[in-house]
Amino acid sequence: MSESTTDRPSCCGPGDSPPPSCCDAQRGQSPPAPAEQIDAPWVEGAVPTPVGDVPQAATTLTQADRSGAWKVRWGIGRMSYRVEPGLYAVGSPTDAAPVFVTANYKMSFDRLRSALGGRDGWILVLDTHGINVWCAAGKGTFSTDEMVRRIEVVRLDRVVSHRTLVVPQLGAVGVAAHEVRARSGFAVTYGPIRAEDLPAFLDAQMTATPEMRRVKFTFRDRAALIPAELVMSAKYVLLAAVCFALLSGLNRSGYSFALMGSSGAMNAMLLAIAAVGGAAIAPALLPWLPGRALAIKGASLGMLLNLGIVAITGAAGGWFESLWSLNGWLLMIPAVVSFMTMNFTGATPYTSLSGVRREMRFAVPGQVFLGLAGLVLWVVGRFA
Repeated sequence: MSESTTDRPSCCGPGDSPPPSCCDAQRGQSPPAPAEQIDAPWVEGAVPTPVGDVPQAATTLTQADRSGAWKVRWGIGRMSYRVEPGLYAVGSPTDAAPVFVTANYKMSFDRLRSALGGRDGWILVLDTHGINVWCAAGKGTFSTDEMVRRIEVVRLDRVVSHRTLVVPQLGAVGVAAHEVRARSGFAVTYGPIRAEDLPAFLDAQMTATPEMRRVKFTFRDRAALIPAELVMSAKYVLLAAVCFALLSGLNRSGYSFALMGSSGAMNAMLLAIAAVGGAAIAPALLPWLPGRALAIKGASLGMLLNLGIVAITGAAGGWFESLWSLNGWLLMIPAVVSFMTMNFTGATPYTSLSGVRREMRFAVPGQVFLGLAGLVLWVVGRFA
């Protein structure tokens, strides 16, 4: 049953000037937290506004900020690395200062505030559940609805005299600019791809050059994502390696612990090579691997690794009990590398959402087939 309007206080009627918290409560929204309640080392003060004090964020990153980012790269505290959604200030902004929109993933927030050193502005932080702008836009949390809601919650129309929001270009997929304007009165201007280009963007009267619109995804950009890929896959790889090591003791005579020790270590090493290939080598070499689909790029790298394994095996006089086991790995390695490389689709502009879906339809069945066929050959090799 819906609540009767007669049961609500009539403090938000036309012409009234009630306390902001009264209107917020009637709208079913929580007023923004007072500046003194934001307990964070990067808050260096507060800026007074018609709706109360707004936390003032430092634009210089500390060692703690850099250390936190490094930990997140390695998967430590990754899901809780966030800031409180709301309105923040950098410098000493007036009501005419620009408003920049970002996600409440702290690394996104840090990149933005550090790029605004020496500038005055407002930062509107959306609640994206601690996800960066690009991923949150694809998942629907950096969205039109959240942006309109956050504008109302912080009462942005009373803080600034203009009606323009600077939104990251990578968030465009989740934001319908015309709907934001129709529902909130604020126009959306899409800023550059990289936060460090914001000063030049602002100096050019909010005009982006073609270079500012281009996603480069350099070696450094790709390398920064490798630690997280390695950490996320480590537990699965470790479990699989233990299984291979235990099964390595199987042979025609029954079970041999000596064989488990020697052959098991070698099989675990091969699995680790495949995992590192898919999680680290493939992302690093992405532009130079053949094909456009990441599954094809991964499979290509897997075959290159196979050539190295065959060459080393021949030079070492043979590491495998039989050709069955060798051929099993020659099938499993490309399958593993291809699958793990395809996991990189969420962090690269090399493909699109429709491209990912199309790729998965043909790639995953092929990867499963190769992996299972290789596993069967490897098991047969234990007894051949």
